[in-house]
Amino acid sequence: MESQCDYSMYFPAVPLPPRAELAGDPGRYRALPRRNHLYLGETVRFLLVLRCRGSAEAGSGEAPGAAWAELAEALAALASVSAGSGAPGSGDQDLEPPGSAGLFSDCSPLLTHGPGPATGGGATMLPVEEPIVSTDEVIFPLTISLDKLPPGTLKAKIVVTVWKREVETAEVRDHGYLRLLQTRAPGETFRGEQNAFKAQVSTLLTLLPPPVLKCRQITVAGKHLTVLKVLNSSSQEEISIWDIRILPNFNASYLPVMPDGSVLLVDNVCHQSGEVSMGSFCRLPGSSGCFPCPLSALEEHNFLFQLRAGEQPPPKGQEGLEVSLVAIVQWSTPKLPFTQSIYTHYRLPSIRLDRPCFVMTASCESPVRVHERFTVTYTLLNNLQDFLAVRLVWTPEHAQTGKQLCEEERRAMQAALDSIVCHTPLNNLGFSRKGTALTFSVAFQALRAGLFELSQHMKLKLQFTASVSHPPPEARPLSRKSSPSSPAVRDFMERHQGSLGRSQSFSHQQPSRSHLMRSGSVMERRAITPPVASPVGRPLYLPPDKAMLSLDKIAKRECKVLVVEPVK
Repeated sequence: MESQCDYSMYFPAVPLPPRAELAGDPGRYRALPRRNHLYLGETVRFLLVLRCRGSAEAGSGEAPGAAWAELAEALAALASVSAGSGAPGSGDQDLEPPGSAGLFSDCSPLLTHGPGPATGGGATMLPVEEPIVSTDEVIFPLTISLDKLPPGTLKAKIVVTVWKREVETAEVRDHGYLRLLQTRAPGETFRGEQNAFKAQVSTLLTLLPPPVLKCRQITVAGKHLTVLKVLNSSSQEEISIWDIRILPNFNASYLPVMPDGSVLLVDNVCHQSGEVSMGSFCRLPGSSGCFPCPLSALEEHNFLFQLRAGEQPPPKGQEGLEVSLVAIVQWSTPKLPFTQSIYTHYRLPSIRLDRPCFVMTASCESPVRVHERFTVTYTLLNNLQDFLAVRLVWTPEHAQTGKQLCEEERRAMQAALDSIVCHTPLNNLGFSRKGTALTFSVAFQALRAGLFELSQHMKLKLQFTASVSHPPPEARPLSRKSSPSSPAVRDFMERHQGSLGRSQSFSHQQPSRSHLMRSGSVMERRAITPPVASPVGRPLYLPPDKAMLSLDKIAKRECKVLVVEPVK
């Protein structure tokens, strides 16, 4: 009987007509526009039409028509999908607009699914409809989901199995199949199944890839920024971006599922610290804030995110915490008749929270007028260690070095530096304990109009002690006679007498542009000055492994002032 039937699959590009209309006019499906490709992650509804040639050819015979009607009422169908021929690949993931090579890194897709939670490898419950039976056709409305295929699948193989549903005999209901297999020969048991109706139909359809996602992570003035570039790599259809988010990928902390269904957490740093939560990455407003965002063929759009994390880690936070990230893009196309939108998950580069422990910030009123005196307030947040002395030194002459600059650039830079006058170029702030903040105001005056930076050339000098495990006899602690007279300073020095191995000055200043290696916008160069003289006049013990502070623990934040001409 299977050879007497024609099998056809129809993938309509529009929603299916109501069931009542299909039953009243079975041939209506032939007028529907068809699709020639699908999208990974969408839910597809299609029709399998089984048409009996025997009933039409019989014409005057009643037996074939009666047999067909009886068979059609008992038929059932089930659809499945798998990856077609050709290994999964990246598709158009390698597309890169001109001029952006090396700036953005590719983000590979991890999972693509339709509305609702991602089901991973589990089964998706899809609706099952009864077939529509007509005189010479049986129409099976079927539904499949393309969210279980591997990322990068290029072809989808859709297989539909059709069979005749048999009614269980009384013997099977009473004794079950096990009793029949034990008391009868297998050939006798399954003889009736050999003539049952069984057929399998398959087709191969092209899958279009999801949008291409690229990522760039930068740090600007201590703020972690992430730029996501979404590219419509398809040259066939327009897509619309409905939402885009960045979330911590806590699943990366688990091992694969064990055979018994359990999972093992191998890294609980992110879970316990809570520094990066589900709402830590905020999309910044701007041109990317309008949704839906349409993208034509080969068009791209950038979205800017900022990590909302504290300047300093929480008390129980992990230093140098590295967090795995995932991006979720919600998108759709006009050619999705049964799926409102598709969600694609992408793996992003991990972000490392290396936050400085000693930060110098500056603030001032802006704009100010030429020749007008204005004040800049410098704030030092010390969560690094205790310092014997802290000094701020205005040294703009250090920025004019750099043999790579041409003569005109050096003159322009020198003119800009000469335009700002610091009234107190040397400021002693005293000692600084760990966990405290120092605030100091410095007066400036501008000689011409322009935009000037007031933090880059303010040199930060830190005098500190280094612990020594076994200092030599000549490097004994300070005596009472040589201790400062101030009770506060004396108490501070006494706290360090047991570990006083040397006193050292740390110079921190941002260099000229010719010496910069840009890491975000925090452009800094750090140098250790020679050790200062011992307070008691004897040479200091300098352990080789304690020669300097950690270079990534101190940072300065930018402060710019706009100077305008006075109103005449």
